[in-house]
Amino acid sequence: MEHKHTADRLRLYLPGPEDGWFYARLLSDPATMAYNAPWYPPDGCVPFSMTEWPAFREKWIGREPERFYAYLQRESDGAFVGNVNFHCNPARDWWDMGIVIYAPERGKGYGSQGLRLLCDRAFLTVGIARLHNDFEPTREAACHIHKAIGFREVGMENGILQLLLTKEDYIRSGANTQEADA
Repeated sequence: MEHKHTADRLRLYLPGPEDGWFYARLLSDPATMAYNAPWYPPDGCVPFSMTEWPAFREKWIGREPERFYAYLQRESDGAFVGNVNFHCNPARDWWDMGIVIYAPERGKGYGSQGLRLLCDRAFLTVGIARLHNDFEPTREAACHIHKAIGFREVGMENGILQLLLTKEDYIRSGANTQEADA
């Protein structure tokens, strides 16, 4: 699969009360949510009402280090292209994370950029020790961007690939945006 990479830079954007429309758009877009179909058949879309947005924001925004949520915003025009999050999993002594790129914006390098921004926030700003993500090994683009910044495979559970990145490994990898931009 060939990807067109873009020079457009992203930034993390903490969504306000008026920004729930993008979260609703992501959750209701079959192309964006297709990966989620095993858990939300038939197309992976997650039911969401805008009346739920205030409670979502209350739970996720301004809750570091326990949890973090942000949109990925393109600097050139302010458009939202995806989202990132992490939350503490005390039972496993790590923070679980997620990244979703809106389907029309895929293939432009935003996944790699967004993942680095999330890791910068988690490791360099908040100071957490370990990030974990998991997904099907058939999601080759996701595997590639995670491994490119230092995530390593730590096992397979029920056919789901388990990946882990420590703060030390991330800093040592040189993938952080603060060094890349220097």
